[in-house]
Amino acid sequence: MAEYRTERIGHLIQEKISALIMEGRIKDPRVNSFLSVTRVEVSGDLSFADVYVSNIEGGAGRKQGTAGLNSAAGFIQSSLNLRLRKTPRLRFHEDRGVSEGFDIVKKIEALSSGKAGDPPAGGPDA
Repeated sequence: MAEYRTERIGHLIQEKISALIMEGRIKDPRVNSFLSVTRVEVSGDLSFADVYVSNIEGGAGRKQGTAGLNSAAGFIQSSLNLRLRKTPRLRFHEDRGVSEGFDIVKKIEALSSGKAGDPPAGGPDA
């Protein structure tokens, strides 16, 4: 039961932080609307929430956006209005999973389109 509750609170935090970013309520210039919250992991005792952030622009924008969100964490935490005894302390992290996924897809496409007719390097003729 507790696991379901932390998951539900994580989804709620994700929605609210995403709305704050999209509405432009976070005034830090490093935080822009290209940031997206990919997932939130809430600790079992609800004391911490690890928020993973991705950016369409790439590595530099993601790093700056994460730094901006960490500096605005107090404002974001007070804006959540979760109706809990204790609002989880927010910690923002870069999520490289999306960009790594795109890189893997590009590599697979390059392998399948460029070398589809060639035999593998360690084939029977080697």
